[in-house]
Order: sequence, then structure tokens, then C-alpha cells
Amino acid sequence: MADTVKPVRHVLGLSGGKDSAALAIYLREQGRVPEMEYFFCDTGAELPEVYSFINRLEDYLGKKVERLDSGRDFDHHLKLFGGYLPSPRQRWCTREMKIKPFERFIKEDEAISYIGIRADENREGYISTKKNIKPAFPFIQDGIVRDDVFHILEESVGVPEYYRWRKRSGCYFCFFQQRQEWLGLKREHPELFEAAKGYENQKDGYTWVRGLTLDELVARAEQFDAKDFDRHARNRTWQEILRQDCEDDDPEEQACLICSL
Repeated sequence: MADTVKPVRHVLGLSGGKDSAALAIYLREQGRVPEMEYFFCDTGAELPEVYSFINRLEDYLGKKVERLDSGRDFDHHLKLFGGYLPSPRQRWCTREMKIKPFERFIKEDEAISYIGIRADENREGYISTKKNIKPAFPFIQDGIVRDDVFHILEESVGVPEYYRWRKRSGCYFCFFQQRQEWLGLKREHPELFEAAKGYENQKDGYTWVRGLTLDELVARAEQFDAKDFDRHARNRTWQEILRQDCEDDDPEEQACLICSL
């Protein structure tokens, strides 16, 4: 008897962000991939708004979203890496808590991974080194841009709530956050901001924000609030002053590859 050939799997990773969510809705409404499998790589440290949005997406799509994880929490991985926090040059969190669980989920099956990179972006996103996983970019092929993505979401599940103060999904302590986003975390989720400070203090000399501790960042913001704004700029908020005063963090297109979509 000849061996049964397993069908190619079609998978789409949902990060809790706008682009992957819009792609899932876009493909579902077109009926292009009826056998799509959805998954979410959960680090256990995602924003509360991310978990809420994934649940809302699952209801809208009418199909289970597989929750994947590394089997260990962030603290375990942090200990394995000598207490050194992940950074743009050492993205061990992405590798250990996102990519490895995803590749274990696929196993050795032939799979097409649908990635929500838009036509107006200049980045590649995560492409597996495993030959059995092939990437697909429907938004690029169909010319879908940022405004289209927001239209898709506004007509369906809505935009994730964290976009009021942060421009990406992911862990609450993501090192790709810009300074004003860290201050947004302090305002929106002060308990998570304090938890992030606790990680920062574990390793002397290493901080989430390049060149500043989180306490120093807050002190700088409060200093701007206390000063006469006419000495800096008459019509700017302290967030805008901080943006210009501090060199930019890594731009959006360099963010955590598998979980920034």
C-alpha cells in the first residue's frame, strides 16, 4: 500500500496586532483558504489588550486559535541567558518563545505560512529556515496598504485598544517600545510598568531603554512637565519634546519579526 501523502497545511500567526488580524479577516471573507489554521504564540507576558483582542478575533473567525507556548515562562529563559534582558542584538525571546513553539507546531509537515506584511512596508518579517515551511504574502500580492488594514478592522472586529498609546503588539516589556510608549505603559498599566522595572534591576548596568533606566525616563518626563514649556516649544507636549530630545528607538519595521504583525 502506498504511503498516504499528507495535505499541505495553511497557517496564519495572530500576534494581537492589526496586520495579522486584518489578513485573517481578509482571507476568510474572500474564502481563499477555507482550511486555514490560526495560532498565537503566547509568551505569558502579552498586554491584557492583546489577549482580549485574540479572543475577539477567535469569535469573529469562528475557528479555534491554537495557543502555543515554549512550555517555560520568561523568568526561566531569562535565567538560562544569565539574567541578560533581550535586546535588538540578542533577541532570544523571539527565538525561544515565538519561533521554536511555531516550528514545533508545524513539525515536519509541509506548510504555507501567511504573513501580514503590507504592500507599503519594506521588511521581510520572519521566514523560517526550515524548508518545509513556505511564506506567503497576500497583502503584498494584492497591494493592500495601511489604510486598507484599518478599514478591514473597522468594518469587523475593531482596532486593538492598545493603539491609543502603543503602536505594536507583544510583551508589555518589549524592548522595541519607544520612550513615549513606556510612559504609556506606566499610565495604562502601572503594575506592569513596575514589573518591567523589577526585571531591569536584576542586572546592573542593563536597561530596557538605551541609556536610561525606566525611573530616569519617568523623571525626565516629569521634569519636562514641571518646566516652563515656553523655554522649549510653545505648542508641543512633553511627549513630542521627548521624541525630539531622545534619539529614536528602533523603527517599527525592525521590531520583533514574528510577533510584530
